[in-house]
Amino acid sequence: MAMNETEPLALLRALDDPERPKQPLRYDRTATGLAFSGLVRRLEADFGVPCESERDTQDSSEYGRIRVPADATLCRTRIVVCVSKFGSLAEVCADNPGAFLCTDEAHEEGALDLGDLATVERAPADLSYVNVPKELLESDYEGPSALKHFTARPTW
Repeated sequence: MAMNETEPLALLRALDDPERPKQPLRYDRTATGLAFSGLVRRLEADFGVPCESERDTQDSSEYGRIRVPADATLCRTRIVVCVSKFGSLAEVCADNPGAFLCTDEAHEEGALDLGDLATVERAPADLSYVNVPKELLESDYEGPSALKHFTARPTW
């Protein structure tokens, strides 16, 4: 599902729960796990290799990560897909979250092939995940969080 630039932020705001920053009230761990397993299988099929994954991230709003190995990509940079416990949200990054400002920067530096990126982004989209750009997730959090003290600048 293609979204315009303002829709992902509106979606984040709609899913935001100030009382539950790590998982929504009606979080269904089983359903989230089944969808995540389907995404792992899809990426493994698309790239023809096993993909390392971790799930049930503790003390985080992230459910898990899937890593497409570097050897399976044209530029020899692994691609990571992070999946949220809030809705069906996914973030795609080159190498690791934080390694590049965004996938555009990774491509400009020769670390990410646009064909590989399109393949990775198509998998979550086909499975009803919403791809949320890293730039948005790194932007200042403006929600009504009940947290009184932040240890760092809060981001989405």
